[in-house]
Amino acid sequence: MPIPEFVLALRSKVGTSPLWLSGVSAVIVGDDGRILLTRRRDNGKWAVVSGILEPGEEPGPAALREISEETGIEAELVRLTSVDVTDKITYPNGDVAQYLDITFLARHLSGTAVVSDDENLAVEWFAVDALPDNLADTSRLRIEHALSGVPGAWFRR
Repeated sequence: MPIPEFVLALRSKVGTSPLWLSGVSAVIVGDDGRILLTRRRDNGKWAVVSGILEPGEEPGPAALREISEETGIEAELVRLTSVDVTDKITYPNGDVAQYLDITFLARHLSGTAVVSDDENLAVEWFAVDALPDNLADTSRLRIEHALSGVPGAWFRR
């Protein structure tokens, strides 16, 4: 998906100034234990599925929407795994944003993973012990928290 309309409207007023946005991420696990990652077009790094919440959108449905939009698969959310705040991110066009991210563990239900949007270059399943070297640091942490086996969600204390 391109930049959401509400973000474009904000950008028309604030330019590239930092925006505080809400986001969701999903650590998607297949029946074989592998994790589905996307290779982002904006920075070339591998990452878990993530995206911006639309105004008024609930985090759970937003995560399922992002999974479908980015990978074409159907998944179910298992549990909330972490809540954190990203560092400021400067995009290639100069826009600056910082995200409150809510991460879910998700389980693949059906469908073959394919690139389903213009945000990603590739989608691929990876074994947990063979994650790509150019995995985004935030995704590495989200995977660690999601697979930790701790029943509650991680958050900075």
